[in-house]
Amino acid sequence: MQRGVFVGLVTLDLIYRVEHLPGTNQKLVASDYGVFAGGPATNAAVAFSYLNHQAMVMGGVGVHPVTHLIRADLQQYGVTMVDLTPKRTEPPPVSSVLVTEATGERAVVSINAVKTQVMADQIPAKCLQDVAIVLIDGHQMAVGEAIAQQAKAQLIPVVIDGGSWKPGFDRVLPYADYVICSANFRPPDCESDQAVIEYLKSLSIAHIAITHGEHPIQYWSNGQTGSIAVPPVKAVDTLGAGDIFHGAFCHAILQQEFVEALVEASRIAARSCQFFGTRQWMEERVRSEK
Repeated sequence: MQRGVFVGLVTLDLIYRVEHLPGTNQKLVASDYGVFAGGPATNAAVAFSYLNHQAMVMGGVGVHPVTHLIRADLQQYGVTMVDLTPKRTEPPPVSSVLVTEATGERAVVSINAVKTQVMADQIPAKCLQDVAIVLIDGHQMAVGEAIAQQAKAQLIPVVIDGGSWKPGFDRVLPYADYVICSANFRPPDCESDQAVIEYLKSLSIAHIAITHGEHPIQYWSNGQTGSIAVPPVKAVDTLGAGDIFHGAFCHAILQQEFVEALVEASRIAARSCQFFGTRQWMEERVRSEK
C-alpha cells in the first residue's frame, strides 16, 4: 500500500439518469440519481484508494452545510480530505450532471474552482512525507505548481491530468513526469495531437498520452510512439471515466512500465463506464467477490 496526493477540484456532484436532455422550459423525471464528491483529482483519489492505496485529496471545501456530503462520501471510500479553505462559509462548487440512458453520454454544468482558488501558503507542512506519487488536475494552479515543485525536488513522480488547457499550466508542466491529457487539451497554438505532443516534448516530459474516449490512446514515451486500443464496452455512464483512468494509472505506474500502466488504466476506466455514477463500478465488484 502506497500513498498518493491528488491536488485540484473538489465538488459535490448531483447526477441524474435521463431518457434525453430537456428542451426549453421542459421538466424531466430521472430514472436514477446519485450524490457524490466529484472533480478530476477527487475521483482519481477515490479510484486510487479503492485499488488498495492511501489517497489524500487536496483542495478547497470549507464549512458550508453541504460539505458534509463531500466529506462523508470521501470517508466511505477511504480518502483523506485536506481542506485548504477550512474557514470558507460559501458553498463548495456544485456540478449538475445529466446522463443520457441510451448512450451513457453526459452533460455537465459546473462552476469548477473559479471562485475557490487557494494560495500556495495554505499548503500544510510535510504533506509529501512518505508519498509515492502526486497527481495535479490544474484546477488549483497555485497549489499545484508548489506541490509539483516540491515533489520534483523529492524525486516523487508527478502525473498531470490534462482535461483541458488552463492558464498557468505552463508553470506546472515542466515538473511533470507523466502527462495524460484528453483530446480537448490544447496549449496555445496547438491545433492537433501532434502539436500537443511536440509542445510537451519541448518541456522535456518523458511520457505523454492523449486519450480519445472509446478510440485508441496515442502515446509518446522516451522516443517511442504508438497507440493502445480501448476495451469495447456498452457504456451506461461515461461521467468520471477519465478521472478513474488517472487514478488507475497512478496505481499501475507504481508497479508497471508506462505503456502497461496505460493498458491497465484503460481496462479499469472501461469497466467503470458500464455502471451508473462514479462509484457503482466499485460496489458491484465488492458484491461479486463476496
